[in-house]
Amino acid sequence: MPEVLDRFIRYVQIDTQSARDSETYPSTTKQLDLLRLLAEELKQIGMQDVRMDRFGYVTATLPANNGKASPVVGFLAHVDTSPDASGANVNPRVIEHYDGGEIVLNAEENIRLSPERFPDLRKYVGQTLVTTDGTTLLGADDKAGVAEIMTAMATLIAHPEIPHGTIKVAFTPDEEVGRGVDYFDVETFGANFAFTVDGGEVGELEYETFNAASAKVLVHGRNVHPGTAKGIMLNAILIGMEYNDLLPVFERPEFTEGYEGFYHLMGMEGTVEAAQLEYIIRDHNDERFAQKKALMQAAADFLNQRYGETVVEVEIKDQYYNMRKMIEPHPEIIEVAKAAYAAVGLEPHIIAVRGGTDGSRLSYMGLPTPNIFAGGHAMHGRYEFVPLESMEKAVEVILKIAELATAN
Repeated sequence: MPEVLDRFIRYVQIDTQSARDSETYPSTTKQLDLLRLLAEELKQIGMQDVRMDRFGYVTATLPANNGKASPVVGFLAHVDTSPDASGANVNPRVIEHYDGGEIVLNAEENIRLSPERFPDLRKYVGQTLVTTDGTTLLGADDKAGVAEIMTAMATLIAHPEIPHGTIKVAFTPDEEVGRGVDYFDVETFGANFAFTVDGGEVGELEYETFNAASAKVLVHGRNVHPGTAKGIMLNAILIGMEYNDLLPVFERPEFTEGYEGFYHLMGMEGTVEAAQLEYIIRDHNDERFAQKKALMQAAADFLNQRYGETVVEVEIKDQYYNMRKMIEPHPEIIEVAKAAYAAVGLEPHIIAVRGGTDGSRLSYMGLPTPNIFAGGHAMHGRYEFVPLESMEKAVEVILKIAELATAN
């Protein structure tokens, strides 16, 4: 299925990096470059009612061909790439018949993709891998999903003998900065349920995500000449470090897995006069999520007592919630997905996402939206790779979901 590879290679070369601190929507206008292209391609392959609204959302419809009343199923993917790694000048490499050894991504800078550090590579010996050139991310999160949905729609249009109900497609910006569906109109989209194609390795099926919040810690220091600082100076940088030391060391991302939540310090900057720390807070469990947020505030209260004044302020904002609560009342959606996986020879690997998808918020907006794999590994950085065979399987799963949903 070279079509999915061709699409993917084209899409990743368009810079769509989002920006965390932007006040615009989308957060970067360059995301619109790919969204416009996708709108045109949807028209070219024969999709109907193709629209791109003022927020950049691209939607389209494939009318039913099965001649009976069926649920309307949606498929969504986001076009933006992580704000934490360059998405410009992506130069993807295609490695056929991977031999299981070390891959030299960039000889000049001695950047290597090794199965010793990334053991998942060993699962794909003999397959075709798409990697970076070692200088940027790849963009499989989520341009692999974009390419897979586009390829599946083109296949359904080219093969009208495959029965299906009405299908809705959407491509969105800004998922990576937690704003992907801020303005998405679920009612107008018109699906009964949907799937994001935004997961990891082949076979994964997810309907649980973290509960998520962001936290901004502001530290107000007092700067005077260091020669006369005794009893007067408050060093905001050092107080910020004290704050971080009050959080549990082994509840950082690098020490957690599975259902273990975390506090993640994403950025810190400052001077003696003022410092700022930015965190994300994650936990699948509602109670533990609330406890983590409470501890963030308690740490500030402790330091304010220590220094006798308000030197630390914490601003916490919820971002999204565990979608399991909204999807479990609709077990038939998961059953359709499981049946589709089995039909294409996959054993569903049901896991809890250690992250979030647009499906988290969509599910709370009234559109139950679990997640199926897109195939990527080591995402958001220079060691990212995706096997072609995984992308092909994702296309097969989308096609089979479209077919099987007609019976529900």
